[in-house]
Amino acid sequence: MGGVVKQTLRSRFVEGPDSLGAKARQRRWDMFRQAFPDLDAMSVIDLGGTYEFWDRAPARPARLHIVNLLEKQPDDLPDGVTAETGDACDLREDLLGRDFDLVVSNSVIEHVGGIARRERFARAVRELAPRHWVQTPYRYFPIEPHWVCPGFQFLPLSTRARLAERWPLVKVKPEGREAAIADALGVELLGRTEMGYLFPESDILGERFAGLVKSLIAVKRG
Repeated sequence: MGGVVKQTLRSRFVEGPDSLGAKARQRRWDMFRQAFPDLDAMSVIDLGGTYEFWDRAPARPARLHIVNLLEKQPDDLPDGVTAETGDACDLREDLLGRDFDLVVSNSVIEHVGGIARRERFARAVRELAPRHWVQTPYRYFPIEPHWVCPGFQFLPLSTRARLAERWPLVKVKPEGREAAIADALGVELLGRTEMGYLFPESDILGERFAGLVKSLIAVKRG
């Protein structure tokens, strides 16, 4: 499938301003604001996020610190916003002593790699602030969201790798078989039981699409 057609499909379903994905993100923002109506007075740490996400958001906190291992943030961040390159599973000790009100993380915990690192991530979330919002795609939603592919998460690894190389809706095509395997291994979707285990003091909310749970959100309001 040609690149133009591929981008058109991704725009329609995932990334465009009127896409199904954009509408789902707006509903998530509505849920977020209901959970934390005083966001504009908070000090927030975002694990794995980007300033671009907050720049497009309908509301922003008074102070924001972003930790991201892979994506470089802009050099000219506005007042009240700071960012660093760091691993959310292995944070600097002084960060744990900072006075944050809220931890936010969207679609990150499924990428950190294995249950041991997910436990470290969840422990960091609980230690950083008294409140949190941790969202992750739901393992049992029929469409795997990273590849926008039905049932992708349930297929054998070899099949997932082949699809990763060929599936027309993949965002970035891997360069070769080994990269495709690494991409497939780099996503481990979570179910409700694991989220409840990792965040035992949180409410586990289900974000729905077409009547089905599309993602899970561990919410602790303080």
